[in-house]
Amino acid sequence: MLKALNTYILYILPHHLLTRAMRALTRLRIPFLVPIFIRIFVRLFHVDLNEAENPDVRAYRHFDDFFTRALRPNARPLAKGASEAVCPVDGTVSQLGSIREGRLYQAKGIDYSLETLLGGHEALAREFRDGDFITLYLSPRDYHRIHMPLDGTLREMHYVPGRLFSVSPHSTSTVNGLFARNERLVTIFDSECGPMAVILVGAMFVSGIETVWSGMVTQGRSGDTATSWDFTRMEPPVRLERGQEMGRFHMGSTVILCLPKERLRLAQDLIPGTLVRMGQSIGGLVE
Repeated sequence: MLKALNTYILYILPHHLLTRAMRALTRLRIPFLVPIFIRIFVRLFHVDLNEAENPDVRAYRHFDDFFTRALRPNARPLAKGASEAVCPVDGTVSQLGSIREGRLYQAKGIDYSLETLLGGHEALAREFRDGDFITLYLSPRDYHRIHMPLDGTLREMHYVPGRLFSVSPHSTSTVNGLFARNERLVTIFDSECGPMAVILVGAMFVSGIETVWSGMVTQGRSGDTATSWDFTRMEPPVRLERGQEMGRFHMGSTVILCLPKERLRLAQDLIPGTLVRMGQSIGGLVE
């Protein structure tokens, strides 16, 4: 009964209104309050400030500056070997495995459509049929910049509007097709393993998704329309190296990586619940 009530609350909450409020709150510039709030957050979520490029909490203009902070050089060394795909974020493995009959596993008794996740692009979904995926959840304590798993050239990008359900473990175990219902940014790269989809999923309180080539793309607003961009004719092309920053979340969320069939052998030590760090190997390319 309690679980059903909690799920009902998830559906009726004013997702976009709360997210806009969070956006305003995290960008308040109150010099004497911002450091205090950051220190409370650091203590509450056990954030390691020693990893930050700037560990001085007084240096941040507002909380969002701190939340999207850069790390010091070499804080996240990349796995050796160009054939090793690296984890794009700090976080936790939510799910991983094969894309079966065009569907991805979300939680016990729940799966969702790859085509819907990719914004309804049928031809794009065919490129990942029977491929592999890994879903990575970023908690509040994690580093919130997103990096390239492999060298890649940006081919296309699709903004898909949607709900802003929380992506917490409770929500993913109860909300049917959550990741294919939430607002998301689908980025498609041509890489050594063929097409590579890096999907940035929005969530409640995620007040924006930003990329290094386009700046802020989503701002958690209701009423936005689906938009697509073709980068194949861009000069110079958007080419990013393995481990290079590709974007960031303004507050936390989820990244889903999709790869084509039999092109990447996922690391055997990765299971749901595994803590991961940006730069570690998540699998090797199949020769």
